[in-house]
Amino acid sequence: MMREIEDKERVCVTGAGGYVASWLVKYVLLKRYMVHGTVRDPCNEEKAHLKKLEYASENLQLLKTDFLDIEGLCAAVAGCTGVFHVAWPAPAGSVTNPEVQLIEPPVVGTRNVMNSCLRAKARRAVVVSSVGAVFLNSSWPKNQAMDEECWSDEEFCKNYYCLGKTVAESEALEYAKRGELDIVTVCPSIVIRPMLQPTINASSLLLLSIMKGLESVEDRDRSLVDVRDVADALLLVYEKPEAKGRYICSSFEITMKELTDKLKSLYPNYNYPESFIKVDEDLKLSSEKLQNLGWKYRPLEESIHNSVNNCEERGVLPKV
Repeated sequence: MMREIEDKERVCVTGAGGYVASWLVKYVLLKRYMVHGTVRDPCNEEKAHLKKLEYASENLQLLKTDFLDIEGLCAAVAGCTGVFHVAWPAPAGSVTNPEVQLIEPPVVGTRNVMNSCLRAKARRAVVVSSVGAVFLNSSWPKNQAMDEECWSDEEFCKNYYCLGKTVAESEALEYAKRGELDIVTVCPSIVIRPMLQPTINASSLLLLSIMKGLESVEDRDRSLVDVRDVADALLLVYEKPEAKGRYICSSFEITMKELTDKLKSLYPNYNYPESFIKVDEDLKLSSEKLQNLGWKYRPLEESIHNSVNNCEERGVLPKV
């Protein structure tokens, strides 16, 4: 059973101007929630797309803060029954100290968001993690799909993004284990467009790199999910009272060569890689727990068509 939405219920979305968060704000507004969106600069033109969303003029309030500002966060979360923690820091300039620049900010930020929820007596917090907190586990049985019991090994993590996601998610779930907060985490795989925000995000570069003429690519396994399906999943786990713990959110596993062949069959006039360097890996993720909660995802072809059309409309890809 879906929980009935209270009249003008308020929720907070951290990092509201980002790729996933923008779609989440759109969907939450369509369900007639009041939304507090945290952004670093509400007047920045890069956040203008949020103000154009349906019901934004009456139900969206953009608040200037970031997740390292505990007092600003507490003000943003005040009066909210739920919080979606989506924000993730992008380091400015070169990274000279990964522990300090890439690990410490998201972990401290997650802790700040959780403490803000405690102070506001929020009913539930939904934290966006990543499959990067799942699949870097060398001891997981081969040929067994990775589920929510699988955690990336912090000692094995050489990717600081994955390490940061692992530590931050674990930190968030500790609040739930202590009985202090009702917390659910969602671990999306590589999220593909279309975009609402004006700037290109890192995961959007996957399709662009294939369609813009790289000579060769590593033929790795990739797990993909549509950004709109991620937004659906976040709302689902927030609204379903029975949602507990963590949820993997991934729709498809596909190799880079298979993805290239599919793109080539749909859009034959672009310049595609011809050489593929085989990488010996077998990535299998299970979203069965999320599907059992009622989550559904759209066909890969639909996501690809919408993504390419969105790139062409924005001039990121030429129309050929």
